[in-house]
Amino acid sequence: MIVDLPEIVAEVRAAFERYEQALVSNDVQTLDSLFRDDPRTIRYGGGENLYGFAEIAAFRAGRSPEGLARDLSRTVITTYGRDFAIASTLFHRAANSGKIGRQMQSWVKFDGEWKIVAAHVSLIDRTG
Repeated sequence: MIVDLPEIVAEVRAAFERYEQALVSNDVQTLDSLFRDDPRTIRYGGGENLYGFAEIAAFRAGRSPEGLARDLSRTVITTYGRDFAIASTLFHRAANSGKIGRQMQSWVKFDGEWKIVAAHVSLIDRTG
């Protein structure tokens, strides 16, 4: 297995950037399209544990569009072969100035499309 094939990293980075743009603009349709529609898809959020695509989609549909803007740092995308990747990033929101956000996503390529199959979002105290 080859780790970090440049063309695969570029594909995942493009999907990740599409996700980020959809997130900050509250484009629920695009966000839903980037998660695998499967009962085994999981998203652990800052205040919720979502099991299955239906719970994730319901959360997105009911979420307030306010305060979604954020800045990213230390984004790392690692690919394993041609069909699996992990995207990790830190995020910063003005409303949470004393906190730093962490996000990890597992991406799998199904029928030529990258989909998130697992995601974790959390906040910790900013140190230093």
